[in-house]
Amino acid sequence: MSGDETLSRTRQSFVLTLLTDGAKASSMKPKTEELLYLLLWACDTLRRPTWRNMTESFEGWTYRNGFHRQLACLEREKFIESQEGTGTDRVHRLTEMGYLHALGGRDPVRHWKRAWDGQWRMVIFDVPQRRASERVKLRRYLRDRGFGYLQNSVWVTPDPLQNERDLIDGESVNVESLILLEARPCAGESDEEIVLGSWNFEAINKRYAAHSEILSQRPRQRLDNNPVAAKAFQRWLGCERLAWIAAVSLDPLLPGFLHPSDYRGVRAFNRRLEVMSDVGEQLRKARISH
Repeated sequence: MSGDETLSRTRQSFVLTLLTDGAKASSMKPKTEELLYLLLWACDTLRRPTWRNMTESFEGWTYRNGFHRQLACLEREKFIESQEGTGTDRVHRLTEMGYLHALGGRDPVRHWKRAWDGQWRMVIFDVPQRRASERVKLRRYLRDRGFGYLQNSVWVTPDPLQNERDLIDGESVNVESLILLEARPCAGESDEEIVLGSWNFEAINKRYAAHSEILSQRPRQRLDNNPVAAKAFQRWLGCERLAWIAAVSLDPLLPGFLHPSDYRGVRAFNRRLEVMSDVGEQLRKARISH
């Protein structure tokens, strides 16, 4: 059985393992996602924020707004934690997992600040045409994990392939089907050329620009006892969240050393923090009507 004709059983097992791992995404419902998002921005600090009572208990607010079940779901799934506060009130806090999920799944600053050892990692595979669905799923796995598409069936990343190596540890390797490499260019190719050839930063920057436009449309009306303004504000929050996720999901969040000169991600994130800090203040000042 040649590598050109089919994948070996080992490689088939590897691909299926990748797919199983990649399928473990959150199935959080939209309303639950909205509550987690509100917890991130409507609290005193970005890092592990809490939400105490405003003019009534937080539990009372969630119950009246139909968030009570979502609150319980978030705590059950360990996106938030709670403890006794003053009186009958409880203090709710985002966990690390909840914080990352509310940010869109990844902490951009943490990714940008990570070190790079100068080595490129490559995943090279040859999946026959009759196994096209497996090839599509493998490419989706790589794309979802920030790999760049350098050439046909050649994907690159600046990060160690520890997870992928663990998946095939102890297995015999059919290098005609799949091979993992660490490499450096040796014919004068620059890291910048590799970056620009592997990721579509024109599209990434366009998504950050679209997000910036939505930030500029933030409603500024007072929310006190104003259902119309509150509804418009809620719609804007939803649009902002979706626009940010659209941008950051396309962005590999490369180490700072590898950022293209026109990369908009860092500026976009800093601007988002500024605007959403104002959003949090706007929400905290709003009196919740009974």
